[in-house]
Amino acid sequence: MALSDSVTTCLSQPVHYAICKLGFEKKDTYDINNILSGNGEVCWQAVTEHVCYLESDQSVDYIKSIRSLGPVCESVNVHFKSLTKEQFVIQYASWLHWTNCTEVYLLKGNDCPFLLRDLLASKQLAVIFGQAVMNVLRIFIGSPYGLNLRNVLWHGFASPQEIPAKYCAMLLFLTAGLGQLLQTYLLQNKCILLHRPYVIFVSLEELDVFPDLNNETLSIAEELVKLSSFVLKTMLPFWIAALTAFKQSRYADSVILLLPQLEVGLRLLFTTTNKCPNRLLTAESSAFYTTFDEMLAKHLDNDEVNQLPVILEEPAMEFLWDFLNHQEGPRVRDRLSHGEINLEAFPREVANQIVAFAITLLCRFSDENMFSLKEHTVIKPLMNCASCYQSRFHPISRLKKQVLECMKSIHLWSRLPTVSEEQVQTIKGLEENAEASTLILMISEITSQLVQYMPQNCCSSDDPINSVLTERLLTELCDTRICTLYSPRPVLEIVVILRKISTQCHQVSEQVIAGAEVRYTQWVNKTLRSRQRHNYLRMLNSIKFLSPVLRLILILITVEVVSVHAVCKKNPFDYQQYLKFLKLILQYTENLVTYTSPEKNKWDETMELTNKALIKIRKISDRKLMLMHLAT
Repeated sequence: MALSDSVTTCLSQPVHYAICKLGFEKKDTYDINNILSGNGEVCWQAVTEHVCYLESDQSVDYIKSIRSLGPVCESVNVHFKSLTKEQFVIQYASWLHWTNCTEVYLLKGNDCPFLLRDLLASKQLAVIFGQAVMNVLRIFIGSPYGLNLRNVLWHGFASPQEIPAKYCAMLLFLTAGLGQLLQTYLLQNKCILLHRPYVIFVSLEELDVFPDLNNETLSIAEELVKLSSFVLKTMLPFWIAALTAFKQSRYADSVILLLPQLEVGLRLLFTTTNKCPNRLLTAESSAFYTTFDEMLAKHLDNDEVNQLPVILEEPAMEFLWDFLNHQEGPRVRDRLSHGEINLEAFPREVANQIVAFAITLLCRFSDENMFSLKEHTVIKPLMNCASCYQSRFHPISRLKKQVLECMKSIHLWSRLPTVSEEQVQTIKGLEENAEASTLILMISEITSQLVQYMPQNCCSSDDPINSVLTERLLTELCDTRICTLYSPRPVLEIVVILRKISTQCHQVSEQVIAGAEVRYTQWVNKTLRSRQRHNYLRMLNSIKFLSPVLRLILILITVEVVSVHAVCKKNPFDYQQYLKFLKLILQYTENLVTYTSPEKNKWDETMELTNKALIKIRKISDRKLMLMHLAT
């Protein structure tokens, strides 16, 4: 029998008692009219009277308070059940507008949507409305000593049958009551409530990992859910509800229901592989829950190596880090749980990735007798995508993307309109400048030194200035797989500097493109003064060496990042020298941004600046400090 079959609850005994029993100990019938006025307003004073305090320090006595509030919650639940949907909308909808997602609170239905309502309501309540009101909120959602419904639900500890409906009703009731308090405050202070802008998922194509899920795939997933050892049987209704919501195009609902269940399944693997079965249960108020943060970490809290990454393997770990943790990733769980996303406009593309990844975990952690399902033609592509996934939002991955985008920008230089040589010859007082050719020669020499450190399949040493400085080379280098999981601090420090260099290079490129196009138009229209014409021609002369020097820097960045983990082997002195070298390049690119800006247009100075920088780079290269970490 799989461990998932033997687990009947994820609530520890004290937590189970507090949520499932404590609020039912008082059998009193509470009159709803005591807390609900004739015009439908919540009587907060009557509610707060049920909060009990310790005699010792006057802090909240959570046990007595939960027991006292139990009949109140039941009365609210009975009241809501007595209302039709239309009656509920008339009486409460206006009080829910402050949440900016009124429709969410108007859900009606079976246990899973009801818990979804609770899940969504809980994240809206962390607003200061006074000490007494806040104490009420703490009892339900804000303290590990209370019911702590928000964390128990979001971290997947509670099964559908373990959260009493009356607590869901009470949270909805309190949310409406907070809306009433807020409206009174706004009227008294003559101000309006401005909602912060929603986070919008941009560049959805970057999130495109798995094929689009169709009904056939989802039907097979429903069968996998019933058989996979990744799913706790008590949580089965959540999984079915999540897949149903996806079928019904309720993508936010689907992900909100599914993310806690992914956490439960991973927690089951985590506690099994690390031999700490007690961590499967909710922690007490004196200890932390076992959540995604700890499960995805390299080490346990006792400094032993976490075995979950070994079981999941690197591609799955990178997917989880990408979609949940990395700062430049979608951070789906974080943003959903803090109300930062418009639920009505949640993109299918994002939900598709989460559901598809969950399906691959169902397959991976299942019995051999499920072979026919796992080998199904619609499942195999999902498994293939999951097995070869590479991080897209780790700083190293973002650096690769930056390099390629910068290279595409520089590639546009060849298409810039330019003045013919015959027209240039007609400009008096313009001396021929041979320094650009000298700089290009120097760039070629440095590039030749780089060639020997590149993978053999990426370039030819016969003609480095033409073969190395190409978009194809950079693409091949960037395709090199680099370990991103648990990158050491020195690696991340180097990547930060390399990203800054790449950003500066891109800005230089964009400034050159914009400046060249404007000046050419002015040249054609003959609106340039004499000094401006000379300056424009200096720009064209500078482009001859700026393009190869920027390409050289991009090659340097890419070569460095491909072998970035070698930096951990450097001694402190060599590491500081290496940092000094990178910061030299950064300073050069920052100066380039300044000199090539529309405000400065210092093209002669750009040439002098580049000459000095290349001399230093060549000198460092000659002393083998630049590429020491690549030596074999």
